[in-house]
Amino acid sequence: MDLSIVIPVYNEAQNITPLFDNIKTALNEGSYSYEVIFINDGSSDGTFDILTDLENKDNSLKIFHFKRNCGQTAALQKGFNMAEGDLTVTMDGDLQNDPKDIPAMADRLKESGADVVSGWRHRRKDSFPRKIVSKIANLIISKMVGLKLHDYGCTLKVYRTKFIKDLKLFGEMHRFIPAFVYFNGGDVVEMKVSHHSRKHGKSSYGMDRIHRVVLDLITTKFLTTYSTKPIHVFGSLGLGSMLLGLFITAFVIVRRIYMGGEWISPLFFIAVLLAGLGLIMILLGIIAEISVRIYFAMLEKNAGKVTK
Repeated sequence: MDLSIVIPVYNEAQNITPLFDNIKTALNEGSYSYEVIFINDGSSDGTFDILTDLENKDNSLKIFHFKRNCGQTAALQKGFNMAEGDLTVTMDGDLQNDPKDIPAMADRLKESGADVVSGWRHRRKDSFPRKIVSKIANLIISKMVGLKLHDYGCTLKVYRTKFIKDLKLFGEMHRFIPAFVYFNGGDVVEMKVSHHSRKHGKSSYGMDRIHRVVLDLITTKFLTTYSTKPIHVFGSLGLGSMLLGLFITAFVIVRRIYMGGEWISPLFFIAVLLAGLGLIMILLGIIAEISVRIYFAMLEKNAGKVTK
């Protein structure tokens, strides 16, 4: 199997059949063997019946149904687990991604020797405010994770399956999969792809997701930078807090001696609070460091023995 095409869908009943037909048209003309994996993310609009009917008619189709809506990240994780192709393609189920781009992206991956080809919707068919927010978000994400991409939000991507099989995704972290591959030594390239306006259904993405994306970005930054040395981040914060508390304490002492100020004042309590907070942060760093070392020791133990 060359390609596993993973498509999370949520209330996309009107889009599924034309999307599946477009995928077959685009790939049957090429040389790639493929399977299509639809992950029904708890839809309530007839998506289940349509997918079941298509599965009974076509052997290249695989279906998994979540009983409730679990989110795109969980759906992609399930699709990755089911994928059997050498390359895994992810795309949206709303007809905004174009299946015609898939063969070219797979070719680009093989020709470049990369491990991920990330789609770039350079001519997005979305509202102007959404484009601006997306552009700012991509700049921030690129800066924080150290991998510059124009369009982290584009679902249309091609991965070498071996790089994503062991990923454990949660939250809204599907946007940062290329960053995790890059962190694990993979090469990521970008390719311009087509983008179409939504014709049917309603988008599941709104401004209400921004705070979740920000929190997951912080988590991603931590996992890709400090996962093997958590004491560095917790310890730095703790030492900074304790030093600030020490500075405030020195100010209180100098004020008392030379200015006749009071010993007991709000600044005194702030200094004590910062010192205590700093100590807690350092202790958390030590606990995290021990946990990480135990985790990696278990991974090494379970890796098995090297044989000739």
